[in-house]
Amino acid sequence: MEPKESIGESRLRKIIHIDMDAFYASVEQRDHPELRGKPIAVGHAEQRGVVAAASYEARKYGVRSAMSSQKAKRLCPDLIFVHSRMDVYKSVSQRIHAIFHDYTDLIEPISLDEAFLDVTENKPDIPLAVDIAKEIKERIWHDLGLRASAGVSYNKFLAKIASDYRKPNGLCTIHPDQALDFIAKLPIESFWGVGPVTAQKMHALGIHDGEQLRNCSREMLIRQFGKVGALYYAFARGIDDRPVEAERVRKSVGCEHTLEKDISRQSSVIIELYHVATELVGRLERAGFQGNTLTLKIKFHDFTQITRSISRPFALTSLDKILALAKELLRGVEYAERPIRLIGLSVSNPVKGEAPEQGHWEQLTLPFSDWE
Repeated sequence: MEPKESIGESRLRKIIHIDMDAFYASVEQRDHPELRGKPIAVGHAEQRGVVAAASYEARKYGVRSAMSSQKAKRLCPDLIFVHSRMDVYKSVSQRIHAIFHDYTDLIEPISLDEAFLDVTENKPDIPLAVDIAKEIKERIWHDLGLRASAGVSYNKFLAKIASDYRKPNGLCTIHPDQALDFIAKLPIESFWGVGPVTAQKMHALGIHDGEQLRNCSREMLIRQFGKVGALYYAFARGIDDRPVEAERVRKSVGCEHTLEKDISRQSSVIIELYHVATELVGRLERAGFQGNTLTLKIKFHDFTQITRSISRPFALTSLDKILALAKELLRGVEYAERPIRLIGLSVSNPVKGEAPEQGHWEQLTLPFSDWE
C-alpha cells in the first residue's frame, strides 16, 4: 500500500517500538515481592545520590529518573531506595532481545529497556505488526514476569509516540490513514526532540500542537531552530525516513542543558554543571556504558562554542569522578565576560573489553542526543 501524498513518498514499513515499563524498578519488584505495590527508586539515598529509575507507585508523587535523591524523598517520604543491579538488568535485557530475534533481526536498541523492530518482513510471516507486538508483550510477561508497552506504526517517530500513548502495559497502533489527524492533536511537548526549552520557544511562537506546527513553513522552522527545524517540519507531516538500524556500536553517552538564562557567576555555573553531571551518570548507568574520556561542551551567549576533553586510565561512571574532572575542564574556560547559555558533558572512548560480542547489538549516540 502506497502512503498518502500528504504523508510523504517514503515506503511504508511495519515498525514496532517496545518500551519496558519502569524497567529497573519492575525487575526489583519482581525479584523482591515485599516491594510490590510500594514506591521504590533504584539508586542511592545519600545526600548526593540520584534516582536511576522509579516505580509507577513513586511516579505518582512526581519522582523521576535523574532526580536528586533528596528531592525524591521530599516528594515521597515513604520512598524505598534499592541499589542498582546492572548485571541483572543486562541479563534480563538480553533475554528480551532473544524474544525479539524470534520475529526479526532488524532490531535497533535505544537502551537496555527500549528498542525499535522492523517487522515488515518477519520470521513467523505474521501479516499484522500489531499481532506481533501482542505476542511479544505476552511472551515478555509469561517468560520474564515483566510488563512492556508497544507502539505500532509505519515509521519510528510514530511508533515511539504510540508506545508512550497508553503506558503502562499499553498497546497503540497509528495507522497511516489516522496519522495526520493524530499528529494534529498531539501536544508539542510530545514530539520527539522537543524538550522544555524548545517547547517554551514554540509556545512563544504560537505553536502548541501538531496542527499549528504543520502550518509553519520549513524555512521558518529552520530559521528558528536550525537544522532540527527540518525534522520538525517532516514529523508534523508524518514523515520519518530513518531506517531501523541493527548494527550500531555505542561510542559515547552524553547530555546537555540549554539554560533559561545566560549565566556567568561561578556559583551558578557549578550548580548547573552538577545537574548535567548527575543526569549523565544516570544515562551511563541505564546504557551500561563505560568510557574513560570526558568532554565538556560550552555554548556562550553569542552561540559560539568550545569543547574540552580529558582522559583517565579508568572508567568514568561515578558522579564524584565525573564532577571532579568536569570542574577541572571548566577551570580552563573563561566565561566571566562571556555568559554561558548551554552546558554539556559526554563520556566516550569505550573501555577495553566493553566492545559488544558478536550478535549483541548496541548503538551510537542517537542523532537527537544534543537536543534537550
